[in-house]
Amino acid sequence: MTVRSRCDRVLYVRKEPILSSASCRHTPLNVALYRWPALRPLTLNTLGEFAGIVWVTALLAATISLDRLFRPDLEDGSLDLLALSPLPLEAVVVAKCLAHWLVTGLPVTLLAPLMGLMLQLDLQAYLPLIVTLAIGTPAISLTGAIGASLVLGARRGGALIGLLVLPLYVPVLIFGISAVEATLAGLPVMPHILIETAILFVTLPLAAFAGAGALRLAME
Repeated sequence: MTVRSRCDRVLYVRKEPILSSASCRHTPLNVALYRWPALRPLTLNTLGEFAGIVWVTALLAATISLDRLFRPDLEDGSLDLLALSPLPLEAVVVAKCLAHWLVTGLPVTLLAPLMGLMLQLDLQAYLPLIVTLAIGTPAISLTGAIGASLVLGARRGGALIGLLVLPLYVPVLIFGISAVEATLAGLPVMPHILIETAILFVTLPLAAFAGAGALRLAME
């Protein structure tokens, strides 16, 4: 297989979930966009409270679409074709996670500063909030891919995914919010960012190999 054909396969794996999400009314992006205005009547006194709401929104936006991360490909046979191609299945999992992050984590990361300005919050900790979201939301997508691949083919897999991955999201949530609170308190913020970065580096190979192994089991 030529380099160009391999690149075309990777682009297809990344593009298909994005187009699928864009054609669905209940997309994570729509959830993030239409839930944000509900925050306007709230009275938020600190950026720490706002950071908590942002992270919960990111978790919900990511979790709501995990059931469709691999299931459509398994049902229409695309996953079997990808498994038979020279492209490693681990690369397919990573590409799927990247596409999932582009329609879930990235919109929340970009919208967070704008919503903070709308709520007239202090600008002091915006940078740590954006940095931790940019690092933590890919880790959320990677962790969710592990759960989505493990329950692939099971009945009511969406409910099972939530039970599997929500406890694993807790460290990312804690250190993301703690980074903002540390900035507001005048404490060092780098330890929290470094821990989030370490979580991302651990989940990347784990999601690739564990997800690919679970997909092979689901196709048998």
